[in-house]
Formats: sequence, structure tokens, C-alpha cells
Amino acid sequence: RALAAGARPDGDQVVVVAIEDGRVVAGSLRPSSDEPTHRLLYQAFPAIGGVVHTHSLHATSWAQAGRPIPCLGTTHADHFRGDVPVTRALSDAEIAERYEWNTGVAIAELYGPGGLDPAAAPGVLVRSHGPFAWGLSAAEAAHHAEAIETLASMAFLTLSIDPGAPPVGGSLLGRHFDRKHGATAYY
Repeated sequence: RALAAGARPDGDQVVVVAIEDGRVVAGSLRPSSDEPTHRLLYQAFPAIGGVVHTHSLHATSWAQAGRPIPCLGTTHADHFRGDVPVTRALSDAEIAERYEWNTGVAIAELYGPGGLDPAAAPGVLVRSHGPFAWGLSAAEAAHHAEAIETLASMAFLTLSIDPGAPPVGGSLLGRHFDRKHGATAYY
């Protein structure tokens, strides 16, 4: 497998790197500085086909605060089966040695056996950094990144109106997520 990175807005040039080691296999551009993070996510979540990283205003604000975006309503539950999670802070040693790769490690730690399902939580806030989102395609990853920004904005406004607003959980959360995702989806 290969990872395309560094696309220009006009789409004329793309650099392709090997998933295994980040070696450039096609193109004349340099990969994004966040390429190791993206590459680790492709390795950790083999079903995904696209990763998007942004520094959108509201989602990045939640990341900088080190707070997950709480699931406060059904719009959120349509996209995530629960909160948008936030990673742990990286240690000084992780920042000094292989920072971008270790950013991916911190994301992947939240998922896997006993952790979150990457399909049910298709994005994360990297503590003090910003959101990463993924999907079956680049378009779906971009959609999830946009959803995270919208959910971050809605949560901020909701908690500004009512700091004690309760989270959505249980059957309402499950109903809204399941009607759009998985084997029983009907919406």
C-alpha cells in the first residue's frame, strides 16, 4: 500500500509514500510533516482509506483544553458513538524523539482491543494540537473532520447556554448512531 500526501489545491501534484517506511515512491513534492502520524493510522486501522488533519477553530480549542467533545445531542450521536476522545499528552521524550510518529501512537492507544472502535469514533483530538479524522475514503475522512468541527462548535455553544447540560447516552445515543452505521443502518 502507498499513501498519497502533499496534494496541492489544484490536485496536479501528489507525493506517494510507502506505508511501511515513509519512503517516497512517486512525485516530486515533500510529504506533509505529519506524514508519520498518518502512516501509523493507516497501519493501525487497516480498513481506513483516508486521513484528514486540521487545525479548525473549535475542535482545536477543545484539543488545547485537553477535553473530549461531549456527546450532548443527537446530531453528535449521528456521527460518533459517544464523546470525541482526546489523547493523552505526549511526554518530553516522545516529543524529542519521533514526535509525529508518537502522535500517531497516542491516537492508536485509544483504539484496538478493549478500546474504542475506529468506525464508531472516526476521529480524535490530539491533546494541545488538533483533530485527526479518518474514513473509508479521503472524502469520508474530510466529512468526519467537518463533523468534528461542527460538534465542537455545538458543544461549546450548548455548554455556554447551560454548563450542566447532560450528555446523551443509552438508547437515544445508540439509536441515532445505529440508524446510520453498521449492519442495521436504515437512514
